[in-house]
Amino acid sequence: MSTNANVDRQASKTVKKPIGVSTGGERFVYKDDDLIDKAFDWGQFRRLFAYMKPYAKQLLPLIGLMMILGTITKLTVPFLTSMAIDKAISPETGLPSLKLLYMIAAGILVLYVVQWVATAYRIKYMNIIGQRVIYDLRADLFKHIQKLSFNFFDKRPAGSVLVRVTNDVNSLQELFTNGVVNLMIDCVQLVGIVIILLLINLKLGLAVIITVPIMFLISTKLRVKIRRAWQEVRMKGSRINSHLNESIQGIRVTQAYTQEKENMEFFDTMNKDAKKSWDKATTMNQGFGPLIEITGGFGTLILFWFGAYLIQQGELTIGLLVAFSSYVGNFWDPINRLGQMYNQLLVAMASSERIFEFMDEKPNIDDKPNATTLPQINGDITFKNIVFEYEKGRQALKGIDLNVEAGQTIALVGHTGSGKSTIINLLSRFYDITGGQIKIDGYDIRDVKVESLRSQIGIVLQDTFIFSGTIRDNIRFGRLEATDEEIEAVAKAVNAHEFITKLPSGYETEVEERGNMLSMGQRQLLSFARALLADPRILILDEATASIDTETELRIQEALKVLLQGRTSFIVAHRLSTIRHADKIVVLDHGEIKEEGSHAELIQRKGIYNGLIEAQFRFI
Repeated sequence: MSTNANVDRQASKTVKKPIGVSTGGERFVYKDDDLIDKAFDWGQFRRLFAYMKPYAKQLLPLIGLMMILGTITKLTVPFLTSMAIDKAISPETGLPSLKLLYMIAAGILVLYVVQWVATAYRIKYMNIIGQRVIYDLRADLFKHIQKLSFNFFDKRPAGSVLVRVTNDVNSLQELFTNGVVNLMIDCVQLVGIVIILLLINLKLGLAVIITVPIMFLISTKLRVKIRRAWQEVRMKGSRINSHLNESIQGIRVTQAYTQEKENMEFFDTMNKDAKKSWDKATTMNQGFGPLIEITGGFGTLILFWFGAYLIQQGELTIGLLVAFSSYVGNFWDPINRLGQMYNQLLVAMASSERIFEFMDEKPNIDDKPNATTLPQINGDITFKNIVFEYEKGRQALKGIDLNVEAGQTIALVGHTGSGKSTIINLLSRFYDITGGQIKIDGYDIRDVKVESLRSQIGIVLQDTFIFSGTIRDNIRFGRLEATDEEIEAVAKAVNAHEFITKLPSGYETEVEERGNMLSMGQRQLLSFARALLADPRILILDEATASIDTETELRIQEALKVLLQGRTSFIVAHRLSTIRHADKIVVLDHGEIKEEGSHAELIQRKGIYNGLIEAQFRFI
């Protein structure tokens, strides 16, 4: 996106609100980082768990069997222990049965081995399935983000988007790898223990279990606060990521203006704020553990007090009391884990809300249900009474009428913010017009499939983006199926071949992100090669030569003749010397066409264009 495009949108950006003031000025966050305040939505979790559905056949048979085996073996051990005390040790006669004791001990050992094997296999396979679910979720999120329109990214810093795909998805990993199965195990174990306790002794079982409703009544008071606390943690983390991305991208500006100290102070403020939010959330989380322990302590007191009474009454044996004690201990463990699991669900809820907030975003630019594929075009373009608003009530374009014949080169000139880049953004359907109609070869661009439209448009921007990879890969981005010979041919056509062959590994030279090892002019030459390889019917040069030195510009003028030949072309330029030979020059001012004609015609009119030419020559 060119500087012009950013200026065109400046008045229409979503209003941002400050989160802090530093010595260097005010910093901002975007609307999407506000705290999401909704009721706990179990429907959303059903949507989240739907990602496990494809693996249900793997999850239910093998993992279910392992889960049942582990639970049964765990619940059987206390019963065998009671048998050892009451039957093998024989406290009534004082004559222990060593044979029975050894058999029970051997049985307990076998049960522990079975439990260990079942748990090991369950964890192994659940980790595999959990990782696949995370992979699917992250892939779906990234795929959806790729489809979102420009206005979505206009309102959000890159770090805010990045944190959804990384941190928020990663925070669900524990839930899918262990949380779901542990939840099922604990629920089955709880039901099993309650049944066993009531079967052993109904009175004692009811006396111990009565403390559970009290515990849940108290714990519900913390749930809403804990969920909001974890939402705030996620929000603060997103803000840090956004600031980090901005700081890294703008490090040259920061150092050029010696603002490192101010930047560090501001980051330190955000970091401390995030730490406070984390401390608050974890403190609330930790409140669940002591709550369960205190409630469990009351249950234990009831157990031994009432259990001793029942032994005296002959309604309970010592062995059964020991078994009862063991079952009660096993009862409070899953209760404690369920409390922690609820906290984990709260953390996952905060992350899933942020993930599905993005997933529920609908692209503003999308194909109509009956959209047709745009056939191979000639390049006749009509702009009819085009009105456009980046923000309601603030018009960027005001009734633009323009006819372009196939093969013509149209130059768009005007002061910064006049609407030049807005026109080409609308032609590419990066945004949809507010009013009017844009037709290509008689097809309304809103009635054709976006992919079929953009595949026939090539764009070279002032700020050329170079991807990490080789020089060859960056040129091939214009047409992925292109051969090495075709890549080198287009590089020669735009005079890029010479500097490429002088690089350490030629076309196989690895370039860093954004191509920082290359000069601005070299990056622009690569973008010309990329556009020529794509062979578009409509070519857009958005300030494409603004950052190229005069010598390099002269070298690519001949290449431009090849590039523009036979194509309908739009050139957005501040350097007016580059557009003298355009078929038509369109002068824009505050979103309106003020002048239109060839270079010679506009010079004779002595109007705005002539004034721009004279102003540039005065500064040469």
